[in-house]
Amino acid sequence: MSPLPPQVLSPLDGRYRAAVTELGEYLSEAGLNRARVQVEVEWLITLTDRSLFGSAPLTAEQKSALRALVTGFGQAEIDELAVLEATTRHDVKAVEYLVRRRLTALGLDHISELTHFAATSEDINNLSYALTVSEAVRKVWLPKFRATIDALRLRALEYRADAMLARTHGQPATPTTVGKELAVFVYRLERLERQISASEYLGKFSGATGTFAAHVAADPALDWPTVSREFVEGLGLTWNPLTTQIESHDWQAELYSRVSHANRVLHNLATDVWTYISLGYFRQIPQAGATGSSTMPHKINPIRFENAEANLELSSAILDSLSATLVTSRLQRDLTDSTTQRNIGVGFGHSLLALDNIVRGLGEIDIDRTLLASDLDSNWEILGEAIQTVIRAEVSAGRSTIADPYALLKELTRGKRINQADLVAFVAGLEIGEDARARLLALTPAAYVGLADSLVDFLP
Repeated sequence: MSPLPPQVLSPLDGRYRAAVTELGEYLSEAGLNRARVQVEVEWLITLTDRSLFGSAPLTAEQKSALRALVTGFGQAEIDELAVLEATTRHDVKAVEYLVRRRLTALGLDHISELTHFAATSEDINNLSYALTVSEAVRKVWLPKFRATIDALRLRALEYRADAMLARTHGQPATPTTVGKELAVFVYRLERLERQISASEYLGKFSGATGTFAAHVAADPALDWPTVSREFVEGLGLTWNPLTTQIESHDWQAELYSRVSHANRVLHNLATDVWTYISLGYFRQIPQAGATGSSTMPHKINPIRFENAEANLELSSAILDSLSATLVTSRLQRDLTDSTTQRNIGVGFGHSLLALDNIVRGLGEIDIDRTLLASDLDSNWEILGEAIQTVIRAEVSAGRSTIADPYALLKELTRGKRINQADLVAFVAGLEIGEDARARLLALTPAAYVGLADSLVDFLP
């Protein structure tokens, strides 16, 4: 990667560079050009391995020297390509000229005319993007995504039995446990992780309009689709046999939509954790030397989750735009995808930054069990659901003749604050069986969590 310029436009290349720099190995201009060199080199090796057009298979040493152009790709090549492109005004042509120069330096001038043979620039580009995106997702984004899920899973297991007042519509509701609520997010994210991990990365190599026309003109007898398929699959990609000049980008739309979906689930997590912090259910652990406010010394702001929210929104905005626009190309080719795809790294960068903040944020919070217990003990009216349900069961079993149990509890509890004594007196006077009465008299808000604890065991 090139050195950081003195003035950067994107915060991903400035303030947040340390958190996203790994993506630059793949989704930067330099990463794309390295992949272009890789595709050009592997195409040369494919053609010579088949002894096409008077060529002969290269020796192991020659192949190794060619592949070293990829592994050794660095600042010298970046600078040289910049000079070449200033003349060619075409990025892929500059890569072709760079490869030809290296062939000369390696004494392989005799195969130089096979460089970029029968290929359109999009043959090189679509494979290069597939390679760089797959590497970025598999080696950088997915590991951080899995680390986020793992950090959340640890919290879900740790807090699985800690009862918490639920708040449906923001109002006190049937209690749950902190761990079960976090486990819901783990389950959602695990499902998305499996889908993203199973993503296909498609590639084409079939010429200017996807017809192999130039290939057939050069050698009508050769089975060019088989050559193309073996070449694309040899790069670790899935071959797309039916395209225009461009690979149709459907795999990109699918991938970016899934990552955007994951972003939105994470956004839901961030807003929920923020709210739990606001309610006091989660307390933030002070970090040495950190300042929450420039004027209010007491503050510890939930900045990790706020930062994550904003970056998840930016990421999804970019990835959604990519998903929507990349699937359309006028007739056999237009260049709208060329500039659009240069923002893939920006979309993933904001998501990666958000993941980093969520992992760090989860490590800087703990639950306040005293406040959780106090909040539950202040809301005995939530047991109205349990009481009316038990009465209905008793009526159905013939042990009660109470009419409309729901209305009875609604009259007692709706919009009112009642305490334990109120409920004990109410239950004591109910026409229900003694077993049912005993169960209700033993019930407390903290104990009214159903199977919340054991539901955590359903995590994959």
